[in-house]
Amino acid sequence: MEIHGDIALPTFPWQHNRHAVVFANVEVSHMKSIFSLFVFLVLSSTVLAVNMPYDEKADGASDVRSALLRARGSDKDVLLVFGANWCPDCRELDKALHGKSSQQIDAKFIVVKIDVGQFDKNIALEKSYGNPIKKGIPAAVILTADDKIIYSTKGGELADARKMGEQGIYDFFNRVIQHRQ
Repeated sequence: MEIHGDIALPTFPWQHNRHAVVFANVEVSHMKSIFSLFVFLVLSSTVLAVNMPYDEKADGASDVRSALLRARGSDKDVLLVFGANWCPDCRELDKALHGKSSQQIDAKFIVVKIDVGQFDKNIALEKSYGNPIKKGIPAAVILTADDKIIYSTKGGELADARKMGEQGIYDFFNRVIQHRQ
């Protein structure tokens, strides 16, 4: 114990003896480990955020308006996909849209992915298209270039995308496209 005025402060073994260097090295080593773990976690979360399909900061209504303008200059419809990054079925649907069915989807649609957060984002937008998320996400709405609904999921048709698999999702959109023609 060290006495400073009326206060007694504890001393630690590494403060005043020959083991100070050993304890200091252990502390430095421990700090390096903690720092390395921190850097790893920050980089991991950054990588995960980059690979998430839904832009949580995007303005869904603005994205839809932009897609409708592009659709007017093409022979494509607009596919709105409502979902969230926390939703495994939404991530599975996104993976399928970039898999086997990507050429078919890209040839027929301008795709807009709309983040619904915890069912608290872009709600006015999704309600303007008939509340397709009522029975679950992901949900899809297909629009003409003049903003008319061609098709909308109403019964949670895609809410089980993980069980549907890529082939099932391909078949689902293929039926929708064929029905449109």
